[in-house]
Amino acid sequence: MEDFEERALRTAPLRPKYFFRYVDDTFIVWPQGPEALTEFLGHMNSVHQNIQFTMETETNKRLPFLDILIEKKRDGSLGHQVYRKPTHTDLYLIRRSHHHPAQKRGVISTLVHRATSVSDREHLEAEIHHLRKTFQQNEYGAREINMALKRAFTNPGGRREEAEKAVARACIPFVSTISNKVSRILRKYKVETIHKPPRKPQSVLDTAKDKRGLKTSGVYRIPCE
Repeated sequence: MEDFEERALRTAPLRPKYFFRYVDDTFIVWPQGPEALTEFLGHMNSVHQNIQFTMETETNKRLPFLDILIEKKRDGSLGHQVYRKPTHTDLYLIRRSHHHPAQKRGVISTLVHRATSVSDREHLEAEIHHLRKTFQQNEYGAREINMALKRAFTNPGGRREEAEKAVARACIPFVSTISNKVSRILRKYKVETIHKPPRKPQSVLDTAKDKRGLKTSGVYRIPCE
């Protein structure tokens, strides 16, 4: 994509004022008008036959890019906040699910970290209010939510004291009444414990579909044009 990007911009009749790319998603600022923008899209799609772009332009001075909703302000600067698709359900790991508490805390801290990293000052309060409501819908308590928010705002860089390096790791199934006791014992011997969630019913039940594919072993030749 880097090589494609350099060739495409070098040969373009008109270039965007700003061109930002993350993997294969691009965000550009185009000052030359909508007709020239359509021509620029056609040029991008003509550089390589297997690399084709689609385009989305701003609506009401707003444009989503990845998980960020970018807004053009009156003074010409850009505001930003967390973007969620219209089909987003706000359903995450529910508090009463049989997972290790650290994994549940990780859900809260990750979403709070995203809010503080993406939202500007004008939108941060509304995003935190939305997250509080979302966590409550996923059955998390006020104490857990407040602790996560406190950690996020008192330690914004997310720095932790460097723990003693483990000599080995043990991956064990999570059992609520036993796993923490096993972890404490292993920690004395510098063994880090990784708790994996229980198996889902889908992994236990056989599929109802017939198995398809090559029936016998050997080398197959598939004729192609």
